[in-house]
Amino acid sequence: MLANIGSAALLGIDAYAVETEVDICPGLPTFQTVGLPDAAVKESKDRVKSAITNSQFSFPIQRITVNLAPADTKKEGPSFDLPMAIGILVASGNLSAAQVEGFWLVGELALDGKIRPIRGALSIALAARDHKIKGLLVPAENAKEAAVVQDVPVYAVKNLRETFEFLNGTKTLKPAQVDIEEEFRQHSIYKVDFSDVKGQENAKRALEIGAAGGHNILLVGPPGSGKSMLTKRLPTILPSLSLEEAIQTTRIHSIAGTLAKRRALMATRAFRSPHHTVSDAGLIGGGTIPKPGEVSLAHNGVLFLDELPEFNKNVLEVLRQPLEDGQVTISRVQSTLSFPAQFMMAAAMNPCPCGYYTDPSRECTCSPSQIQKYLGRISGPLLDRIDLHIEVPALKWKELSDTTLSEPSSAIRERISQARALQQKRFEGEGIHCNAQMNTSHLRKYCGLDEPSQTLLKTAMERFGLSARAYDRILKVARTIADLDHEENLKPSYIAEAIQYRNLDRSVWRS
Repeated sequence: MLANIGSAALLGIDAYAVETEVDICPGLPTFQTVGLPDAAVKESKDRVKSAITNSQFSFPIQRITVNLAPADTKKEGPSFDLPMAIGILVASGNLSAAQVEGFWLVGELALDGKIRPIRGALSIALAARDHKIKGLLVPAENAKEAAVVQDVPVYAVKNLRETFEFLNGTKTLKPAQVDIEEEFRQHSIYKVDFSDVKGQENAKRALEIGAAGGHNILLVGPPGSGKSMLTKRLPTILPSLSLEEAIQTTRIHSIAGTLAKRRALMATRAFRSPHHTVSDAGLIGGGTIPKPGEVSLAHNGVLFLDELPEFNKNVLEVLRQPLEDGQVTISRVQSTLSFPAQFMMAAAMNPCPCGYYTDPSRECTCSPSQIQKYLGRISGPLLDRIDLHIEVPALKWKELSDTTLSEPSSAIRERISQARALQQKRFEGEGIHCNAQMNTSHLRKYCGLDEPSQTLLKTAMERFGLSARAYDRILKVARTIADLDHEENLKPSYIAEAIQYRNLDRSVWRS
C-alpha cells in the first residue's frame, strides 16, 4: 500500500515542501530511502523501526521504500523521522490516508517514540502558511517558535503515540499560541548597559554616532582600556528590533541551532564575537549544503572582531562582500545560496604588537617597522569599509574611582532611534536604510557643504594626507552627526568632529 505524508526541508534559510512517499509491498524485509538523503536521513530507518515498535505498533516485515520528493534536491537532518513513521502506519493500514491529508509533519524520533526538537521550525511554519495547509505538527519544544506564524495551526506533539491518536481523532490537541508582545517584553532585556562604563566619553560619543548611522567602527587602544567592554554594549543602544527583523534573525539562529530552547523569538540584537582563529567558512558560512556563518548570525546586530590584526588575512578579505552587499552568496555544485548579513561591524585592536604605542604611562618596545607591519595586516579595501577609527586611551585613576553612573543605554537609544527615523524618511524609496549605505549620488544630494565646511575639509585632506575614500566617509559621518542634532545642513563643527574619527587614515599617525 502507498502513503503520502506532507513534510518540509530547509534550503538556506527557507523551507520547501517535501512529499514523504512510503510504499509497503511483499518481498524480502528491507527498508530503503531514496530521494538524495544524507547520512542522517538514511539512518532514520533504525530510529523509525524502534520508535514504532516501542510505541506498541507492529512494524511490517515487508519491503519498505521511502521516497523524499522532489528527488533532485539533497535532504539532510533527522526531521523526516516522524513523517516516515506515520507514513508506515498509514501504508500498513493503522491510519487512513484521509486522516493525514492536509497536514505537515516534522520531527526527530527517539528510540522510545519521543519526538525531539529540530532546526528551522520557523522557516517551515512560514512555508506551511504559504501552502495553506490544514495544520503543522512539530515537536513540543519547537511549538512556540513555529506558532509565531499565526496563519497556520501549529500542534505540539510529544511522541509518536500522541501523534497517531491526534491524527486518528481519539485525542484532541489545541493549536499552540504565542503572545508576541509578551515575548518581546520578556526577552528584550540586555544584561549589560552603558551606565556601567566609566569615562571614555569620546569613545561613547563615537559609538553613538556609529549606531545612529549604521557605520562600522574600529577601536584602537592599549590593553585594558575598555575596548571590548564598550563594544559589548553596542547592541543595547541600537534601535529595538521590529517584528520583521526579529523573525528573520530568529530563522537564521534556528537553522544554525543557536536559538534557546522553547524560545519563540529573538527579541534583542545579535552580538557575535568569533575568535581570531575562525576559518573563512566559519565566518561567512559553508559546508556541502551551505549553513550560515558568523556574519549571518550577526544579521540585524553586531559582529565584533577583537584583536583584528590577529585574524587570518584571507578570513578578513571575505568580509568585503557582506560589508558591501549586506548578504553572503555561497556557491556549490548542487546549489547557490544567499544568506542575509546586514550587520554593523565593530573591531578592536592594539596600536602596536606590544599594545602601548599610544599609552603615555607605558613605554612601547616595538620598532617603527614592527608597528607598520602590524598595521599592514589590515588591508586598505577592508579599512575602506570602516567609517570610524576611534582611539581609546587608558583610563586614569580619577575616572576609575568615580562612583557616578554614566548615561544609561535607554537614553542613548532614544536619540539614536530618532536619528534613524529621519534617515528612513529621507531614504524612502531609495533602497537604503541608513547613512552608511549612501553612494556617491546620495552624497551629492544629501551632503552639500557650505564654503566654511569646504575650506575645513580641504585643509584636513591636505594636512593629514587623507584619501578620496576618507572624504566620502567623513561626509557620511557628518551627515549622521547632523541627524543626531536634527539639523538638515552640515555645519563646520560636524565636519570637524567627523575628521577626528579618521585616525588610521592620517599619514602622521601611520609614520
